[in-house]
Amino acid sequence: MILDEIIEKTKEDLKKKKAKYSMDWLGRSLAFNPFMPRDIKPYLKATKENPYRIIAEVKKASPSKGIIREDFDPLLIAKEYESGGASAISVLTEPHYFKGDIEYLTGIRRYVSTPLLRKDFIVDEYQVLEALVYGADFLLLIAKALSKKELKSLLEYTWRLGMDALVEIHHKEDLSKAIFAGANIIGINHRNLETFKMDMSLTEKLMPLIPNGKIIVAESGLNNKETIEHLSEVGADAFLIGEHFMRKENISESLKELVRV
Repeated sequence: MILDEIIEKTKEDLKKKKAKYSMDWLGRSLAFNPFMPRDIKPYLKATKENPYRIIAEVKKASPSKGIIREDFDPLLIAKEYESGGASAISVLTEPHYFKGDIEYLTGIRRYVSTPLLRKDFIVDEYQVLEALVYGADFLLLIAKALSKKELKSLLEYTWRLGMDALVEIHHKEDLSKAIFAGANIIGINHRNLETFKMDMSLTEKLMPLIPNGKIIVAESGLNNKETIEHLSEVGADAFLIGEHFMRKENISESLKELVRV
């Protein structure tokens, strides 16, 4: 399964990173990072004035679609998102399957004021600390890739560092993990990470099972205003969108069309 392959490759990369730069060394490098993480919740919670909170994604490729955008400049794309009114920017940092790079975070944070999500396959505290060092405000934790105890431990460590996490789920079992861990922000991914099949009714199915007070992010397959309006009515606060924007010539205008009330 592709998720297992990605996790295995991630763990191999981690061994190499830890051998080169210890976690202690990584922590000390925080002294050179001028950017403190921001509380992401106010940026993602839907309001009457801002009902469609968009997390716009900087994404070059994916395992299912291959290269999505050939003329890929992460900083220019991030600037387009900022001018288009994105509430947050998701930055793919996984190098093998999504062609991402953790250096993209630092480059974008230096010139763009919009809050940043580190989107990767995080399985270790080292990666959480790394996200902070490179300028992320919050990060992705995939419930499917972690046990209940692992998810809770990584989420609590994230909080201790002053960040928060988007905890991604796809079914009831994932949701039970997220609730057990105490997640504040729950992402419902319409795409099955094992088969890549889409279920656009998933947000509507899982919403009644989610405790009140959580910020809900709908993910994948979001490419038109009608879908976003419907999911907003169902209860979604924010919408993570990548491929739709990556295929547009004018990214900023495409984003403005979706957030316009």
